[in-house]
Amino acid sequence: MSDVSRRELLAAVAAVGVGSATFHRAVVAAGAAQPKGAAITEEMVKGAEWVAGIELTAEQRRAVAGTMTRTLQTVASLHKLDIGYAVAPVAHFDPAPWDAPSGGRGKVDWRPKPAAAVRPDKDDDLAFLPLTQLAKLIEQRQITSVELTKVYLARLKKYDPALLCVVSLTEELALKQAADADKDIAAKKYRGPLHGIPWAAKDLIAYPGYKTTWGAAHFKNQELKEKATVAARLDDAGAVLSCKTTLGALAWGDVWFGGTTRNPWNVKQGSSGSSAGTASAVAAGLVGFGLGSETHGSIVSPSTRCGVTGLRPTFGRVSRYGCMALGWTLDKIGPMCRSVEDCALVFGAIHGFDGKDASAHDRPFNWPAHPKFDELKIGFVEGGLAADDKKVLEGLGAKLVPIKLPYGNTSALISLILDVESATSFEAVTRAGTTEGLGMWGPTFRRGRFVSAVDYLTAQRARALVMQEMAKVMEGVDLYAGGNDLAITNLTGHPTVCLPSGFYKLGGADVPKSLTFTGRLYGETTLLAVAKAYQDATGHHLKRPPQDTWVAEKKD
Repeated sequence: MSDVSRRELLAAVAAVGVGSATFHRAVVAAGAAQPKGAAITEEMVKGAEWVAGIELTAEQRRAVAGTMTRTLQTVASLHKLDIGYAVAPVAHFDPAPWDAPSGGRGKVDWRPKPAAAVRPDKDDDLAFLPLTQLAKLIEQRQITSVELTKVYLARLKKYDPALLCVVSLTEELALKQAADADKDIAAKKYRGPLHGIPWAAKDLIAYPGYKTTWGAAHFKNQELKEKATVAARLDDAGAVLSCKTTLGALAWGDVWFGGTTRNPWNVKQGSSGSSAGTASAVAAGLVGFGLGSETHGSIVSPSTRCGVTGLRPTFGRVSRYGCMALGWTLDKIGPMCRSVEDCALVFGAIHGFDGKDASAHDRPFNWPAHPKFDELKIGFVEGGLAADDKKVLEGLGAKLVPIKLPYGNTSALISLILDVESATSFEAVTRAGTTEGLGMWGPTFRRGRFVSAVDYLTAQRARALVMQEMAKVMEGVDLYAGGNDLAITNLTGHPTVCLPSGFYKLGGADVPKSLTFTGRLYGETTLLAVAKAYQDATGHHLKRPPQDTWVAEKKD
């Protein structure tokens, strides 16, 4: 433990929640007696366990002792920040969280272009159509919702053994919802572009009558009574829930209790995560669209890997009610689709205040949008934007402006906040001594219990400084393209859309590259309009993965 003072050691010991001054002095004295640079010992961790209310194994003590050094280094860096007394933490208390803010939800055109659509001769071609075209086929009754649903259900059954992207096939529900949609449409009660369209819910989204496993073996038999707000709103829009898709155990990675979800472009590769199954299913043409969630990259990363278009909205624009909580100040729900406009139509249906999630509120979202590109300023980070992409954006008429993002210690900052919030969310399994069926989270949940409330709130105050710095950056641009900014933007809550930007060879397969656009807070309208213009100009999203390679691996 390099250069850790007696006071910092005291703070680390207090992080376990010790209330006894005698205990403080005893443990700090033991640590102070160690040579300078020595690490926290297993015995020191063992001595603090009773106050933390947990009992660890020798191996777990060794792991906690080792990682506490890194935690202390992060805490030490926070102590050096000149935050000042006036900066409040980002986390806040709202005495009336159920009162809807003003502003309305805006207006989304529910009759998207094209004005007419033609049904393809082959079901494979039908399956890969964007939502905008599928909507027109259903509205014009060139295909029924039941027919389309059966096409997708057949594909889910055929290709899931190779892709491992489905936790639960909701076939009975899907066929009933599709039949209801056809009756409504025949009676001229068309609800809009999602009416009759099959969709996929990441399996941390609760839906009554079906398991919500969170991708973890420990919860694989869990059934929740509530219906997530996003699912309820898609029900209201007439969408058809065809499956619940895989996620890495408790929203980390692409490995769940059934195996590793695969990338349709290269089935030897995982689809990344944690919205692994939704990305894989959308890319493979197994559903019309899907929903994912992000705490620290879980929409952007699998969208990049699988070549789909993913929207991570501004924090608080979409209710998380009924969705697994990992980080209350970080979690976001968003659409994953085959085009930007599809994302806009889904987002238009799910965003806004619901009276159940204190963070969710109304802000106007209007679509379609037609920005004046010659008046737009698009930022870019030096080295973060490919020459071809830069040329496309310049061709749209926008002015490109170099920017610098406030990277600082944002990666360490978001890790500390996520450690604590996730450990709190899953406190019960840690207290119960559960070690199996949690994926990679066990060490994080245990480590998070050793961070003090003071240090957590200090991290939130440091987060406020990052937010202030980002506000200054965004004053000079309408949005920006590229940039390795997952830690920054998940801390600040800025919206990002990720979309295919070309392909490259990997192991003999063509796999997607991607480009991200990040907008101003609540600036989804302009953000999606620019991303759509880029997508229309490049057409990278129209390429389909080679489904003849989707063959399940033989097991020994």
